[in-house]
Amino acid sequence: MNDLDAFARLLDALRPWLPRLVIVGGWAHHLHRYHPLANPPSYLPLLTRDADVAFSPDKPMPGNIAATLIAAGFVQELTGEHEPPVSRYRLGENRAGFYAEFLAPLHGSGVKRNGTPDATVRKAGVTAQKLRYVDLLLVEPFVVKLGNEIGFPLDPMAEVPLANPVSYIAQKLLIHLERRPEKRPQDLLYVHDTLETFASHLAELRELWRDDVRPSLPARTADRVEHLAREQFREVSDAIRTAARIPQDRTLSPQRVRALCAYGLDAIFGNGDS
Repeated sequence: MNDLDAFARLLDALRPWLPRLVIVGGWAHHLHRYHPLANPPSYLPLLTRDADVAFSPDKPMPGNIAATLIAAGFVQELTGEHEPPVSRYRLGENRAGFYAEFLAPLHGSGVKRNGTPDATVRKAGVTAQKLRYVDLLLVEPFVVKLGNEIGFPLDPMAEVPLANPVSYIAQKLLIHLERRPEKRPQDLLYVHDTLETFASHLAELRELWRDDVRPSLPARTADRVEHLAREQFREVSDAIRTAARIPQDRTLSPQRVRALCAYGLDAIFGNGDS
């Protein structure tokens, strides 16, 4: 089963809950190219086998997602030492194959009143890992229509919410230094490719930041996003050099990656007019 088939099976199982869910992570980046504002690049999207699905614990989520996924052929795996443990849903027995995980926003100190980590939350039968800045990914999600005509075996087509590109990039900027060093170059390439995908509509993305995403954030966090947007691509770094070497189907120079990102980030998050 290829990745599009596997992801389509996940979406088909999640249909009753899709209006309350948001696809984030690598699959959100993949799906950006199907949005009307996108100018789909000729190169392939970065490969990811895990699908990250986010939701707000504050919104009602009737039914049992876990039971539905298991009935659709997914195998539930419980991981970690937290209570409740994180649930992962793997398609089939292949340990290196496609799987889905759930995420929810982390607010506050990350510690419960009893002193234990505030690391997970259970909703609709699944346990989501709570992470900082996931709430940013839930703001004004884009919606794409996926079906047979674009390679997703879904009949009828599905309307799928996913993190909008502004929130997606802002979250990547905020978590960059918290990521393991080996993950940072790929995140920078995600930023580069997202900006390239929406390069013809940077003015609309700037409005989305100004009118919707920025007001949803604490002022200090919004200011930090704008600071990171100025600083992260100011010079060619070792992480940028590594990011430029990742793609196998195109040739990138570190200087081009830096320049495109600096320009695009300034157009969206900068102080001047784009």
